[in-house]
Amino acid sequence: MSTSIQESGDREAQQIENGEGKPLLASQKVVGGKVTSSMISASFNFINSIIGSGIIGLPYSLNQSGLPLGLFLLVLVAFITDYSIILLIRGGNLSGTNSYQSLVRSTFGITGFLVLSLLQFLYPFIAMISYNIISGDTLTKVFQRLPGVGPGHILAERHFIIAVSTILFTLPLSLFRNISKLGKVSLLSMVLTVFILITVIIRAATLGPHIPPTENAWVFARWNAIQAVGVMSFAFICHHNSFMIYGSLKEQSLSNWSRVTHMSVGSAMIVSILFAATGYATFTGYTQGDIFENYCGNDDLATFGRFCFGISIITTFPLECFVTREVVSNVFFKGSLNNHAHVAVTLLIVAACTALSLAYDCLGMVLVLNGVVSATPLIFIIPSACYLKLSTERWFQGENRIPCLILIAGVFVMTTGLIMAVMFPQDCSHGAEMFYCATSNLSISPTPLTELLFQNSTQNSR
Repeated sequence: MSTSIQESGDREAQQIENGEGKPLLASQKVVGGKVTSSMISASFNFINSIIGSGIIGLPYSLNQSGLPLGLFLLVLVAFITDYSIILLIRGGNLSGTNSYQSLVRSTFGITGFLVLSLLQFLYPFIAMISYNIISGDTLTKVFQRLPGVGPGHILAERHFIIAVSTILFTLPLSLFRNISKLGKVSLLSMVLTVFILITVIIRAATLGPHIPPTENAWVFARWNAIQAVGVMSFAFICHHNSFMIYGSLKEQSLSNWSRVTHMSVGSAMIVSILFAATGYATFTGYTQGDIFENYCGNDDLATFGRFCFGISIITTFPLECFVTREVVSNVFFKGSLNNHAHVAVTLLIVAACTALSLAYDCLGMVLVLNGVVSATPLIFIIPSACYLKLSTERWFQGENRIPCLILIAGVFVMTTGLIMAVMFPQDCSHGAEMFYCATSNLSISPTPLTELLFQNSTQNSR
């Protein structure tokens, strides 16, 4: 992807290097002796940043848009993600900046800086809340499969699970100062994601044939495809991590960054397509926002998938905490945190996320708005707007044509998606067993009674 943008970006980077005698973003190994990461390690961090809680809603996005159109939109969002990530670093080279916030500030002033800072803080902050909620809801169902653990057991209490996972795992990992140290943790998360994908594929082959497809299950397109784009944007957003991961590279150049971006986004796209298609093909119109809510509680393979996803979410949490902490540092501490401030800010962020995730167990509407209001501007609008303003060419000429189209598409998706989200709010439900779980024989077709029970149990998730 993005061959022309890569070659042009290399020339820009080379001009800057020749002009100053050193790279724009100096290697951390030279400056201060900081630990740097290889391209493979950076790719692991990047893929882990992309494949977070959003992937669990991709089958539902196909339910919203229709399978053929949904798959096309998924590939399109992946391409735009890849293209706009490289635009960000090119914009940094053109403006002489080394962070998303400083790039926007150099192009749109203090107003643009504050708007971006708010978006950059809100998106990962709400994502961390969703990570806690998902880990609490998912792991409690896993523990209930253990002998002697029933609904009233402490291991089945989501508040206890969220608190323990925060104290033992997410907080210690979030206290790291250097993102490159999370490379091995990110690799573990990727391995677990492969296991989750295998689980969904196996169940598509073994469970899917026993669940009759809903009416118009294979229709080309549906009316609420715009909301599906919001869900996909939520799943693919990773721009808030781009400059940090780029800064962790041992050899920082546009060509190396383009390889990391193509490798990361391409891998995430393949996983996302397989996950979305197999998940939707299994349940068709019954597909819920959290695909694991579709599986029966006594399904041991699905329980294994829930366990893998819960652990994967816990290991992804620190990457988002890095971003929120950087935003706070840039806005309130002039970009520098001493050790005490680093610990204090991290504790405050993690504590706030934990408190909110303990207080609320459903963020369906908030996550939809997060995808439309936060993810869409960060992917579609801001990178394109910054590059277009820095470029010396006119709009809709030369290499500016694609950024212009992405900018227009982003404004349309954001405004239309916001209107639809308000007019058709998405609620969610937890723990409702599907009609096919109520029978011991999954080959039995749903009766009007079971269909009615299903509709009553899932109406809040539609």
